[in-house]
Amino acid sequence: MAEITRREFLKLGAAGAAGLAVPIANPLGFDLKSVKRRTLELRIAGAKEVHSVCPYCAVGCALIAYTKQANGTTQLLQIEGDPDSPVNEGRLCPKGATAMQLATSSRRVEKPLYRAPGSAKWEEKSWDFMLDKIAQNLKASRDNTFVAQDANGNTVNRTEGVAFAGGAAFSSEEGYFATKLMRTLGVVHIEQQARV
Repeated sequence: MAEITRREFLKLGAAGAAGLAVPIANPLGFDLKSVKRRTLELRIAGAKEVHSVCPYCAVGCALIAYTKQANGTTQLLQIEGDPDSPVNEGRLCPKGATAMQLATSSRRVEKPLYRAPGSAKWEEKSWDFMLDKIAQNLKASRDNTFVAQDANGNTVNRTEGVAFAGGAAFSSEEGYFATKLMRTLGVVHIEQQARV
């Protein structure tokens, strides 16, 4: 192998860099016009920006959802972090980054499903049926576990067979209302997702 001096190495390096710096219209022989045209046509071009908050936890990261009207329905194109938000500055955690799946997943359950005791299959039911069933089960649990007095004879009027966990996407007013409702029912095991 021929040895080159340091001076020759620098000359060759400079010549190579100058050769790369010379603007060539099509250095690799590809037609780049179609590629440039496609890169300018963004998937969200002309989409409406809708600002929202991530539903997963209580941090309150801001989201931007891009939507378009298609065939009389609103189509969700993309969800990303809002760079103008002082909370997340456009960044999202792994759960927040998958927020689009809440709306577009093929596995998303869109109707209430009920599995009767002892059954192995789920059945579609109406919202009225489900809300009535939840109310019946809540009342039955409350009635079966209601404690009017503790062991010392103090009046406590509580139920220990029901627990409630508030959602992190609750507003302050929703959290206050939910807590008051649960306390009215005698529920003492109350937690907020923001603290879990």
